Order: sequence, then C-alpha cells, then structure tokens
Amino acid sequence: MPTINTEKVCFIAVKARELESEDEGVEADASNATDDGFVSVLTEDAFASTRDEVSSFIDSLDIDEQIELVALMWVGRGDFAGAEWNEAVAQARARHEGSTSTYLLGVPLLASFLEDGLSEFGESCELYAADRQ
Repeated sequence: MPTINTEKVCFIAVKARELESEDEGVEADASNATDDGFVSVLTEDAFASTRDEVSSFIDSLDIDEQIELVALMWVGRGDFAGAEWNEAVAQARARHEGSTSTYLLGVPLLASFLEDGLSEFGESCELYAADRQ
C-alpha cells in the first residue's frame, strides 16, 4: 500500500492533465481569454509555467515519495499489479537515477496512469477535484 499522500498524487495528476491539454499550434496573443474561449491559456507560454510548477513539486518530494510515485505510475500503467506493490517499489528504488520529474513528465498519459494506480488501492482524485472547485 502506498504511503505517499493521495492529495500530492492528485495534484500531480491534475497538473499532468493540464500539460496533456496544451495546444502547441496556438500562439499566445493579447486577446481576452474569456472572448477567445480560453484557447490562449493552452499555449506554450502557459505550458512552460505549468510544467515548471509540477516539475518543482515532484523534485521537492522526498526520495521515498518520488520512488512511490514512479511505482504507482507503473501499477497504473499495468507493469505491476496492486498486489505486487512491494516489488514495484523495489524496482523503482533500484532503477532510480536522474530526475524523477523529467522521467515522469516524459510519460504519455501520466495523469491517467497515476489515477489508475490510485484506484488499485481504493483511492481516487474525486474528492480532491471537488475540493478544488
């Protein structure tokens, strides 16, 4: 069972989903975001600040939390079953090198994998999302 705080995982999942929605083909302009349907907030300018925010957050986690975050993503991706949690953590610890944020932010569908990993342990981001509204 993961010991990393579910709210931390959900924060990362929400930010990763924001990154997934970024539209690289749209240039930021001086238009009013309300008038243009908020399209300009999904540009590369917005992407950089969101990526920096989530990257800094992941890097600020202690090493055990970073390792569990990777293991949780692997469980959600299907590399390990929830019952193989200890093995997933051991593999994540053995393979840990370099920046965890760089690794995780390079994984397509990171948000979905983290949420699926949480669901393997009976957790979800539903309450987290409701609290943010």
